[in-house]
Amino acid sequence: MTTPSEPRGDRLDPGLAAIMGERRQLINLAYRLLGSLADAEDVVQDAYAHWYAMTRQQQDAIASPGAWLTTVASRLCLNVLSSARVRRETYVGEWIPEPLPDPTEWINGRSDGITVDPADRVTLDESVNMAFLLVLESMTPAERVAFVLHDVFRYSFAEVAEIVGRTPAACRQLASSARRRISAAQAPATPAARQARIVRDFKQAWEAKDIDALIGLLDPDVTAIADGGGVVGAVLRPVEGVEQIVRSMLNLDGRLRELTFLERTVNGRPGLIAQHDGVTVSVYAFDVAGDRIKHIWAVRNPDKLRPWTVGPQH
Repeated sequence: MTTPSEPRGDRLDPGLAAIMGERRQLINLAYRLLGSLADAEDVVQDAYAHWYAMTRQQQDAIASPGAWLTTVASRLCLNVLSSARVRRETYVGEWIPEPLPDPTEWINGRSDGITVDPADRVTLDESVNMAFLLVLESMTPAERVAFVLHDVFRYSFAEVAEIVGRTPAACRQLASSARRRISAAQAPATPAARQARIVRDFKQAWEAKDIDALIGLLDPDVTAIADGGGVVGAVLRPVEGVEQIVRSMLNLDGRLRELTFLERTVNGRPGLIAQHDGVTVSVYAFDVAGDRIKHIWAVRNPDKLRPWTVGPQH
């Protein structure tokens, strides 16, 4: 089978650049639909495989290859979402979406260490912050696809209907239901500079084991969730309440002595990473409301940390 990197025969494919130019958009879409960069990359690869499995005549008959690829990728995402619920029933501990670094902080694995923004990294904005993605996780697959396609990527309900196989009116209802979920879960936005200051203060208080400072930074009903995936050690259930979380943090003191904590952008918001011998072993995302941290998400599953471990983070 011909692949995107192997045009037919020895002649150049004049449409190859245009087709591959859709990759960033497709990765952006698939990540928001699936919450996993690895799954998103697999879906996009599969969509391209469908394209290159067609004859040149079949390809030429498609008026908008980008729209065709989007339709195929979205339908593949629907299938993945439907099976993901079954897979996550057997997942060890809590499942958290795969965290992403800011493109300007992603450093490739080449020896020159040049900071790059590769085409298969997701553009970060509010629609990929961790709190938003977790609300998407609570939706049905059809709700999630209808909402993301219409509200995030601005597809018309007629276009959404063609993709999900429902009527435009039904897709409008799905998106409306999803919008209500988002609205109910969203707290007033805290300015990014204030979020960064609070996360920095949290890091310093944790490193100093300053209990009073930690209590002052955490909401009384704060929740912390860790995702080790059964691969590395992590608390299997959410930890709730400021006292329980501070106690848990202090109990980790022995493990933390060999770690270096760095401030990084995580899914478009201020966060932290923990490194051991220069390798990222944990990524922390935060939900800040006012001047307090309401949620902490710690991803330790190494399978979800590929974008953070491909090269040194400085």
